Order: sequence, then structure tokens, then C-alpha cells
Amino acid sequence: MDNINFNDIFKSSFIEKTSSFSLTDSLIGLLVAFLVGLFIYAVYKKTFSGVIYSHSFNISLMIMTMATALIIMGISSNVLLSLGMVGALSIVRFRTPIKDPMDLVYLFWAIVSGILCGAGFIPLVIIGSILIGLVLILFVNKITIENPYLLVVKYDDASVEVSMEHVIKEKSKKYILKSKSVMPGDDLEATYEIRVKENDSHFINELTSIQGIRSAVMLSYDGNFTA
Repeated sequence: MDNINFNDIFKSSFIEKTSSFSLTDSLIGLLVAFLVGLFIYAVYKKTFSGVIYSHSFNISLMIMTMATALIIMGISSNVLLSLGMVGALSIVRFRTPIKDPMDLVYLFWAIVSGILCGAGFIPLVIIGSILIGLVLILFVNKITIENPYLLVVKYDDASVEVSMEHVIKEKSKKYILKSKSVMPGDDLEATYEIRVKENDSHFINELTSIQGIRSAVMLSYDGNFTA
């Protein structure tokens, strides 16, 4: 009986295809991934509208595009390597919190671009990235969305609530009482969600001039965080 070895089990072109590698195609793919990542970097920097700009996060978008392309190249050129890489990546845990939903969009854009570059879909990733970039620049910078404010008022007596709400109603487009609390010592606190007229926040000075109101704080609010 003849001995059956590993090569006899996996015959034909399976073993041969696992070692196929093109240096030229890989360099082109990585170069395109770098250029697309650089484009993502520029679009993110131009459209950023948060509180604190993170340069390291923006750099990571560019590196992620190239790294994803490199992974796809390795998987597509070597079947055995792809099995080991899938097992290695399954133990990776990413614990960095994503606070802004737009950051998640840029992360997904970078990963998808890297996958397409690694798979060799160069025209598709170039056209798609240009269109995505134009849409982001148009909608983020040109179309303004009026975010509400949170108004926190601290006062001593419930009798001032009528005067307080009269000023808020007169100076704002819309207001909603979100919460009201009574603290030890008969201190009261009310939180309103308001939309001011033409970004006019000067009415807060008129609020604090009312007898009985100790303080008034207005915070920008977009539904995810206050700043």
C-alpha cells in the first residue's frame, strides 16, 4: 500500500495558488490605498465640526486604509495564511470609544477602501472615494443643522418661574422643560431644551437679572454630548 502524504491529499493547483504573489500589483494597491487614505485624511480635517480635533485619529484613518489593503492582499495570495490570519484577528479587541457617529462613518470608509484596494478594484475605490468625499464636504459644511441648547437655571423661589418662562418663551423659538429638581435648602433647578433665535444667547443675561435666579448656564447639545 502506497504512503499518502500531504501533497497527495491537496493535489492540483491548490498548493500552487497559495504561493502566487505579484510585487507590482501589491505596490500599486498599497500606493492607491495611501492616496485614498490621504484623501480621507483631508476630507476629515476639512469637515470636522466637533469640540476637539484629534490628529492621531485622523492619521489612524490613513494607516487603517493601508493596513486593511495589506491584509486583503495576504489573504488573497495565500489560502493557508488567510486561515491563520482569521484566527489571529478573532482575538483582537478594539476598546476605543467612538463618541461621534461621523467618526464611525470615516472608519467604515477607510476599511472599505482598504478592502477594495487589496482586492484590486482600483477604479471603483477611486470613483467611490471622490463621490463620498464630495457628499461629506457638501452636507457637513454647506448644510447647517440647528442644534438645540440645554438651559440650566438655579433659583430660590418657585414664584419666579412665571417670569423665567416668560423670558424664555419670548427669546426662543421653542422650549421644553426637561427636568425640575428641588435640592436641600429649598434650592430649585430647572433644565430646558431650547432653540434660540439666530444663535442669540444674550437673553441669558436678562434671565440672571430676575430677582430670585441665582445662576443660568446654557450648553450646546446635539443629542450625544454637551459642550
